[in-house]
Order: sequence, then C-alpha cells, then structure tokens
Amino acid sequence: MKMMKTLAMVLVLVLSLGVCSGGLAADAEPTELIVFAAASMTDTLQEVAKLYAEAAPNVTISFNFDSSGTLKTQIQEGAECDLFISAGQKQMNQLDITASADVNTDGLDMVASETRIDLLENRVTLVVAEGNPKGVESFDDLVKKLESAEVFMAMGNSDVPVGQYTQKILAFYNLDEATLASSGVLTYGSNVKEVTTQVAESSVDCGVVYCTDAFSAGLTVVDSATAEMCGRVIYPAAVLKESKQAQAAADFLAYLTEDAAMAVFENVGFSKP
Repeated sequence: MKMMKTLAMVLVLVLSLGVCSGGLAADAEPTELIVFAAASMTDTLQEVAKLYAEAAPNVTISFNFDSSGTLKTQIQEGAECDLFISAGQKQMNQLDITASADVNTDGLDMVASETRIDLLENRVTLVVAEGNPKGVESFDDLVKKLESAEVFMAMGNSDVPVGQYTQKILAFYNLDEATLASSGVLTYGSNVKEVTTQVAESSVDCGVVYCTDAFSAGLTVVDSATAEMCGRVIYPAAVLKESKQAQAAADFLAYLTEDAAMAVFENVGFSKP
C-alpha cells in the first residue's frame, strides 16, 4: 500500500511538472527580436528562423540584412538592434570597447563583449557569368586579364567586408585599385548581394563574392582565395548592450551554434571557425 501511494505521488508530480512546463511554453510572453545580419546570411538565417519558431514559438524575429558597414553605421546612429552578426571583425570591433583603439577609433561601447563569439567562417571566391565568356580560369588568370583590360569585374565597396577582402587580393597581386577603376574594368556593389546579382545577370564578366552567395545564386566558382591572399573570413556575433531583449537575443545566438542551425549554414558552404 505504501509503495502504491509513493508511485501515485510520483505520477502526480510528473504530471504537474508536465502541465507547468507546457503552460510556461504556451503562456510565454511574446517577444520581438531584432537581428542585424550581413547580407550574405539572408537565405540561411531566414531558414534557421523557421526552425527556431518551433523551439521558441513566442519569439518573432525581424531581420535587417545589409552590408556589415551599413549595419554598423545604423547601430552607431541609434537604430534599435538586439543581435549583430557581421561578415567581418572590423565592423564588430568598431562597436566593441575591448577592441584595439586603432580600430574602435570612436571609443564606442555598444557590444556586450561577454556575449561575443566567432560564429561562422566563409570563403572568398571568384565567380563568372554564365558561359564564362571571357574564359577566366583563376585569380592568377584574372590578374592578367585585368591588366590588359580584357574583363569587367564587380567587387564590393571599400566599406563592405567582401570589398575589403577583394582589396586585399588586389594588393596581394600588387594591383592598384584606383588605376584599374579609372581604366574601366571595375564596378562596385554596396553589398555582396549586389555583386552577386551583377554576375548572375551577366552585367559583368566576373566578380568576387563569398562561396555561400555563389551557391545560393547558382554561380560558377573558378577559384577560391587563400588565407594568405585575404585573411580568414570570420563572422563574429554579439548581443548589443542597449538590447531590450538581451536574454532572448542570447538564446537565439546560442541556438545558432547548435547542430540544427549549423546544418543549414554548412549546407551552403559556411563552416565553424
């Protein structure tokens, strides 16, 4: 009899915990999360958000996708943002008081440094228009064709991470960007999506984009830049100090590191740093 009472008490406790936990999930306060993320993450983050809706149905995520430089400026000027994911360390460092003063020249203290992580790694690639009309085979080949004005190439602006990586590649080959631009062989995009679109629409012969954007757009990759050419392409992420939903932002950031989210990222070419 005593054992039956004990089992009954355990059953009641389990059932009550189940009701309580279910009730908490059902009654959780609706939360709107504002995420600023690099344009190169547009497709993957939207897909991950659909998965996250199952884990946290009370959370609504609003995305702002653009170049990391533009997003950094918007945050600096007071735009409401809970979580920032940049395509380059520079833009995050410019908001992080713990970063070098040589980078964070304005002494901005807008990033909750303890939440900052290196979330993903990407690769810089050389892509060509459909049919590769100018026969661009590699970065080495591109250099020759740029010097002889045989190709028209798209790259990101100087305030865009993909543009900064491209500038490093040009410098690696001792090419002068200003000279190339004045000779009419370069055109620019305000973010990586614009560069990708120019190549996809054959407005240019080739362009430098991330491998993830090349994958999403179905572009032909003819070469990948090495770390020696442009450094590693790391995507840092951090909760903002002024976030009104800091815990929800931290929870979503933690979810982005889990297997389900990583599977989405890795499917298009991202990898763990």
